Amino acid sequence: MRLPLWRESFVRGIVHADIEPLSRTPFHADATLQASQGLRTLALKGSSMRFKRLKASLADGDDSIGLIVCLPNRSQLSQRGREIELCGGDALAILHSEPATVTYVDGLLFGLAVPRDALAQRVADIESLAMRLIPQRTEALRLLMAYLKSAFKEGALAAPKLRDAVVAHIYDLTALAVGECAPLGDSDASAVVAARHSAVLDYIATHFQDPGLRVEAVARRQGISPRYLQRLMASSGSSFTGHVNELRLQLALKLLTEARLSAQRISDIALEVGFSDVSHFNRLFRARFGDSPRGVRYARRDSGEPRASEHERQARDAIAE
Repeated sequence: MRLPLWRESFVRGIVHADIEPLSRTPFHADATLQASQGLRTLALKGSSMRFKRLKASLADGDDSIGLIVCLPNRSQLSQRGREIELCGGDALAILHSEPATVTYVDGLLFGLAVPRDALAQRVADIESLAMRLIPQRTEALRLLMAYLKSAFKEGALAAPKLRDAVVAHIYDLTALAVGECAPLGDSDASAVVAARHSAVLDYIATHFQDPGLRVEAVARRQGISPRYLQRLMASSGSSFTGHVNELRLQLALKLLTEARLSAQRISDIALEVGFSDVSHFNRLFRARFGDSPRGVRYARRDSGEPRASEHERQARDAIAE
C-alpha cells in the first residue's frame, strides 16, 4: 500500500494516529484489523515505521486499554515519560486516552484493544499498570494469545451464542496478563479453563502423530497436573486418549483414500499417524469406521474399477502388507 493512502485511510482514519516511515527501503505494510463487540485487534507487518498518537488524536474519545505484543522480534513503545523495548513475545499495556509512540522495527506487531471499563472491573488502578513490561514467559499472556488464536480460527467471535462468553474470557485473560497475578496452576476460573483447554487441543493437534505422546508429558508442557488435563478433556465430552486416537484415525482414513498414496503399506500408514501397534490400529479403525483399513482402501479403488476377485484381493493384500 502506498504511504499517502495508508496514512490517510488506515492510520489516521481508523487507528487515529500519525505515521513516520523509518526505513530507506520503499514503504510497505500488511495489516489486518478485526473488530468485534468490545474488541479490536491489529496485526501489522512491514517496513520500519513509527506511530504517534498525539494530543490531537485524543479527540476521538477512545479510552481503551491497548495490549501490544511483539512477535517475534522487537519494537519500542513510549508513554508517560517511559520508553520500553519489546522483544520476542514480550507485551505491555498502553492507554489510548494519553499520547503514546509505538516504533515498529521488524517482525509482527500485534495489538489488542479492550474497553477501559471492562478491565477496571477486573484490575484495581488499571492506569498504574500501563507501560509495565509483561515478559513472554508470563503464563496468562501465553494463555491469552493461544485463546485469541483459537477464537479467531474457529470463528467463535462471529457466533452469537458464543461471542459474549468468549469476549468475557478475553477480558479476564487480559486482566490476568496486565495485572501481577500469581501462578494460575489448576485454576477453576472459567476463562483459565477455556484458555487451557484451547491450548491443550492446539498442542495435541500439532503433536498427535508422535507415538510417545502421553497425558503426563502434555500436562507438564502446559504447567498443569495430569488429572486437571483429563478434566479439561472430559468437559468437551472426550478423553485425552480418545481425542488423540480420533485425530490419528481421521488422518489414516485420509491417507488410505488418497489415490496418490494407494501404494503405501497400511502398516506404514499406521506408524505415520502415530500408532506403534498395527493390530491395535486395525481394531480401532474398524470400530470407528465400520470396516478394516484394507476394506476402506479397496472400496475406494473398486468404486472406479471392476470389482476384483477374491484371489486378486488376497494377492493385493500380501503386497500392501
